[in-house]
Amino acid sequence: MMKILLLEDDKILCESLREFLELEGYCVDVAHRGPEVFDLTFKKKYDLYILDVNVPEVDGFDVLASLKEAGDETPAIYITALTDLSSISRGFELGAEDYVKKPFDPEELVIRIKSKYRQDDTLLYYKDLCYNPITRVLQKESQTIGLGEVQQNIFHELMVHQNKIVDSYILMDFLENPSANALRVNLAKLKNKLDIEIKNIRGQGYMIENI
Repeated sequence: MMKILLLEDDKILCESLREFLELEGYCVDVAHRGPEVFDLTFKKKYDLYILDVNVPEVDGFDVLASLKEAGDETPAIYITALTDLSSISRGFELGAEDYVKKPFDPEELVIRIKSKYRQDDTLLYYKDLCYNPITRVLQKESQTIGLGEVQQNIFHELMVHQNKIVDSYILMDFLENPSANALRVNLAKLKNKLDIEIKNIRGQGYMIENI
């Protein structure tokens, strides 16, 4: 079940959206002020953020900026009455996936969510691992596993190209100090942490082979 965090200070609208999204099968937590988002994301991992911009204390723009600075790559959709191009541009620059202008029909929001995040169609499997390449959520036996940014990027590249060789130089680009040895160290950590096989194709690169 997709887990959504909804930030909206209009409590009536917030509750209405939550009920509508839950009827569509989503699990929804709500926040009415910016700081509440930080408290909730500290305790739980979400698949999608839906953020109003004009909310108390910390606005939706700064909320997403802070989350991104902390390494949170969860997709986000803004819902806002702001229509000026500078606001829309800022939202996308901060990493938002989409923008829905108020007022809107809740069904429009659901359509956008479904069109962008078709989880059932995109889930990747390897042994007892389940990986969503859109939200980058990795689970093992229903338990979410966190990876550091470098190993997350390496794992993502290998998983979305299962049974194909990924060039070593592509993987090394994810390293702060690229080198063959540093890459091997990170691959070894991934193998040990996730109990997976990563094949070294000498002179070419690495691959996850899913038979």
